[in-house]
Amino acid sequence: MQTIDKIPTSKIQRATKLVSTGAKVGVNYLKYYGDKIVKSEDEAKERLNKNNAADIYDGLKQLKGSALKVAQMLSMEKSILPQAYVEKFSLAQFSVPPLSPPLVIKTFKKYFGKHPNDIFDTFNATSVNAASIGQVHIAEYKGKKLAVKIQYPGVAESIASDLAMVKPIAMSMFNIKGKDSDKYFKEVENKLVEETNYILEMKQSKEIATSCAHIKNLNFPGYYEEFSSERIITMDYMEGEHLSEFTAYNTNQETSNKLGQALWDFYMFQIHNLKKVHADPHPGNFLISSEGELIALDFGCMKTIPDDFYTPYFELAKPENINNEAYFISKLYELEILRPDDSKEELVFFTAMFHEMLSLFTQPFHVETFDFSDAEFFGKIAELGERYSKSSDLKKMNGNRGSKHFIYINRTFFGLYNLMFDLKAKDIKINNYLSL
Repeated sequence: MQTIDKIPTSKIQRATKLVSTGAKVGVNYLKYYGDKIVKSEDEAKERLNKNNAADIYDGLKQLKGSALKVAQMLSMEKSILPQAYVEKFSLAQFSVPPLSPPLVIKTFKKYFGKHPNDIFDTFNATSVNAASIGQVHIAEYKGKKLAVKIQYPGVAESIASDLAMVKPIAMSMFNIKGKDSDKYFKEVENKLVEETNYILEMKQSKEIATSCAHIKNLNFPGYYEEFSSERIITMDYMEGEHLSEFTAYNTNQETSNKLGQALWDFYMFQIHNLKKVHADPHPGNFLISSEGELIALDFGCMKTIPDDFYTPYFELAKPENINNEAYFISKLYELEILRPDDSKEELVFFTAMFHEMLSLFTQPFHVETFDFSDAEFFGKIAELGERYSKSSDLKKMNGNRGSKHFIYINRTFFGLYNLMFDLKAKDIKINNYLSL
C-alpha cells in the first residue's frame, strides 16, 4: 500500500485540501448532468455516487484525523448514505494509507523522546494496521509480541477546525438547523478530543478489560503503561482476523451464535451494569481468534450514560410504554425529542415518527431470544431510514431532535445491530447480562 510522507496539519493546509476535493465533486456533478442525457437517472446517479465517494474518501484519507473519523462514523449510517459511500467510507475503519517508515520514526521520537529501537528489542516501522487517528506497529520486548499504536501528527490540534469545515455537510445531511445545533457538534468534538488522549484510553481499556473479564468467549489485550504516552499506546499483539473478514466466509452457525452472544453480553453488561459503553462498534475494533473467540480492541471512544438519559431511554424499550400514548409522549419530552416550542404539526409528526421507529428498533428487547440474522427486520430498518431521509415534511421542520447523548448511544446500537447481522447470530439471549 502507498505510504504518506506528510500530513497537512495547519488549518490552511487542511482547508485547501478540502477545497480541492470539493472542486473534484463539482466536476463529478457536471459529468452527472451529461450522463443523464444518454443514461437512465439511476445509472447516472450511481456513477455520481461512486465518483463522489472515491474523491471525498481520497481527500479525507490524506487528512486523517477527525475529518476521516467523521467518514468512519458515517459509514455506519447504512440506511442514510448511498451504498457507494458506505463501501468507501468503511475503509476508514482499518484500511487507510499509513505513514511512511521515516515519518513513523520521526513521530515516535517526537512523542516518546526516544528512538523505538532504544525501547523495544525489535520494532517494525512498517504499519500493520492504519485507521483514522493512528496506526499500529509490531514490536517485541523480552519475547513478547506487542502492538504499538502511534497517533498521526497534528490530529489532536486540528479537531476543532476539521469539525468546523465538515459541519455544513453534516447539518445538511441530518437536517440540523442552526438553532441549538452546537450542543451536538460539541459532543462530537469532546469525544474526538478524548480519543486523541491515549493516557485516558489506557485507563479506560484497563477498566473495561477488568470489569468484563468474566464474560464468556471474550478476550482483551494486556496494556503497558511504561511503553505508552499521551500519543502512543502499547498493548499485547492479538492474533486474529477482523470481524468483517471472518463473516465474509464463515458458515458455522454455532460459532456465529457463540460470538454473537459474547458481543451482545459485552454491550448489555457495559450499558446496564457499568453505565458506560464502548461507543465505536465497527468491525475494525473486533478480532476473531483461531479458537473462535471475540477480541475487543480500542477503547478511546467511551460514552458515559447519565441516569437522566438512561432511565427514559430504556423505559421506551418496553412495548407497554411505547403503546401508552400519554406516558410515551412524556418520555419524548424527557429525551428532548419533543420540544416546548414545537408547533402542533411538529408534535404530531415527531410523535408518530418516533413511535414507528421505536416500535421497530426495540423489537429485540421485547423477547427472550432474538434472531439477528433476520434480513426482514434489518430491511425494515433500512426502509424506514431511507423513507424519512427523503421525507419532504421532515425537511421543512427543525431536525434538532433529542438529547446530545443520542449521538453516541444511537451510534452504539446501530453499530451493534449491524455487527450482529453480519455475524448472522441466532437465538441470542437478550437478558443474559442479568446473570453475569
